Amino acid sequence: MRKIAIALAGLMIMASCKNENQQEPVAEKEQSGIEPVSEEMMESAVIYEANIRQYSPEGTFDAFTEEIPQLKDLGVKIIWLMPVYPISEVKRKATGDRSIEDIEDPEERKKYLGSYYAIADYSAVNPEFGTEEDFRELVETAHDNGMYVILDWVANHTGWDHHWLEEHPEFYTKNKQGEIIDPLNPATGESWNWTDVADLNYDNKKLWSAMTSEMRYWIEEHNIDGFRADVAGEVPTEFWEQSLEELEGIKPLFMLAESEDKDLFHNAFDMGYNWEGHHLMNQLAQQEISVEVWDDYMKKIDTTYQKDDFLMNFVTNHDENSWNGTVQERMGDASETMLALTYTLPGMPLIYSGQEYDMDKRLKFFEKDTIPKEKGNVWPVLEKLGTLKKESPALHGGKNAADYNRLETSADKKILAFERSKDGAQVIYIANMSDEEQDFTINLEGDFTDYMNGDTTTLAPGAKLNFQPWEYRIFRK
Repeated sequence: MRKIAIALAGLMIMASCKNENQQEPVAEKEQSGIEPVSEEMMESAVIYEANIRQYSPEGTFDAFTEEIPQLKDLGVKIIWLMPVYPISEVKRKATGDRSIEDIEDPEERKKYLGSYYAIADYSAVNPEFGTEEDFRELVETAHDNGMYVILDWVANHTGWDHHWLEEHPEFYTKNKQGEIIDPLNPATGESWNWTDVADLNYDNKKLWSAMTSEMRYWIEEHNIDGFRADVAGEVPTEFWEQSLEELEGIKPLFMLAESEDKDLFHNAFDMGYNWEGHHLMNQLAQQEISVEVWDDYMKKIDTTYQKDDFLMNFVTNHDENSWNGTVQERMGDASETMLALTYTLPGMPLIYSGQEYDMDKRLKFFEKDTIPKEKGNVWPVLEKLGTLKKESPALHGGKNAADYNRLETSADKKILAFERSKDGAQVIYIANMSDEEQDFTINLEGDFTDYMNGDTTTLAPGAKLNFQPWEYRIFRK
């Protein structure tokens, strides 16, 4: 739905608001680089969340750029860069509830680099990561390797030394005393404890124009391909819709909302977060719920969302890793089973920096850290799953997703089995979602190839299968 409405608006804007000189730089880059964002691309895409600070010992754009080509081996089509902008120093977070102002030792203060989401300047790059030219090279390298780049966009708040605080204090939310405040939880009216940022007030329509102008800069000057909107639901949906009408007059964009609010998909965002599904995966892995709860969830999203709405599936991301635990901590022996599930479900699978290297540590959020760089068990699994996602229409997960059909078994409280199909292609996922061995029957007939190991299995109606704890298979006929 979003693409149709935006396309029409974009044509009008291009005709009335843009001149040839403004459009020329982006058009030239597109001719020599990647094809524009399309709905077809989204069907088989894998998205990669890049944490530049922690991706390498150097923590630079250049270090990440060098390794972009190998992401193709994992089927990555979209690179989402965590915020790349300068980070505010005022009220900069340290540990717990402390800010750097609470630390007297100047050497101790230096190690706290702050939250990526406390932005001091929307139209500059963090000098710790490199220069604007380094960033431009990153985008061009991604495009040369057939990948799109989207920026993490923080429209809900700024850091405390952003120039708007002095130049446009009217852009911010204030208390009864007229003091600018940090963001509040709308449900309780209490602070989220995001004390390192100042809340923006979208009642002021001049802010809408200013924020859109900042987003426009990255498209026109650096040819980026879209945005991941931080806490998208805390910003008025009308802002995103109005902003996208203007921005997509420059070029087609891919838009990801950190939200699963269905209203955001109508005219603003292509994809949202599958937060509820992720939490259910954690609960399944911890044996807190049965597969029946998962089935109820799949029925719910089928009736909640429009057919062309879709969600991002994940076993980890920057928030989950740093604050709630590693994949191994949360999912244990079920980790690979859940990973395979994120690729076979409708939607788009996410890889977070370090996940591909079997990372089993919580990355520091406010300090320098580094992901491991040794390929272990997960890399080859991601390679195979990425290839299947790319090659089989049965795993299309975007606006024209393949069908999802639950397959009945004799042990539906423990066994999750479903079929994905489209254009004559078929993929079947079967998993023992328990820590106990399971014998069960399933009504499948024919010769099937186990995609992950290449073995062939012949099944007759009512065939009996035996799965070990957390065993999964991906069958192709």
